Amino acid sequence: MAIFVLVPGSYVGSWAWRDVSKALWAVGHEVYTPSLTGMGERVHLATPEVNLSTHIQDVVNEITYSDLREVILVGCSYGGMVITGVAEKIPERIAQLVYLDAVVPEDGQSLADLLGSETTNMIRQAVDAYGEGWKIMPNPPNPRLTPQPIQTGLEKLSVKNPIASRLAKVFIYCTEGKILDNPVDAPIMRWAKKAHFDPNWRYYEIAWGHAVAVEKPELVTKVLLEITKG
Repeated sequence: MAIFVLVPGSYVGSWAWRDVSKALWAVGHEVYTPSLTGMGERVHLATPEVNLSTHIQDVVNEITYSDLREVILVGCSYGGMVITGVAEKIPERIAQLVYLDAVVPEDGQSLADLLGSETTNMIRQAVDAYGEGWKIMPNPPNPRLTPQPIQTGLEKLSVKNPIASRLAKVFIYCTEGKILDNPVDAPIMRWAKKAHFDPNWRYYEIAWGHAVAVEKPELVTKVLLEITKG
């Protein structure tokens, strides 16, 4: 039996992992799907102060208070920022880091750094105009999506822990719908290429788009089960 902790991406809560979680439980694995502060059903906790460190601590607390060990820690999209930060804090509790079509930050980088200054400036303008100066609004609007506190994308991450650097790492790349000129797609595409040819990474592809965990959970489940085989 493996222990999974599944971390969602921007704008969503634990609900995005519902079907993947059910499938993993059904075959005997243990699964935790924390919603990050201010997201999903925890939207009532959103404040301008919520940042990347808040979300990292959410997952650290889930793992430590549940006394989980040998965790397969999975992050989707923005969740790649979060799981990288979690590994920095508690690498001794993690067996593998799995980046599902996710960003992979290096030392001193924020999500804004990965997206680039032009895109970040556009987001800041939209936040000032429509998000009360601190919320990135989902576009297009969707009743299941929650605004993302902008500080989660602006805070830089320190990646210096040598134990974390030696953890097993997996990249799962969703091949459909990507555009190299799209600033959101570009950092994921760049890291997928790097992971594909790096012997220190295990690399998988899924022939679907970015929202695969919600739209085709069976495809994600299949790869995660393959990962547990070592």
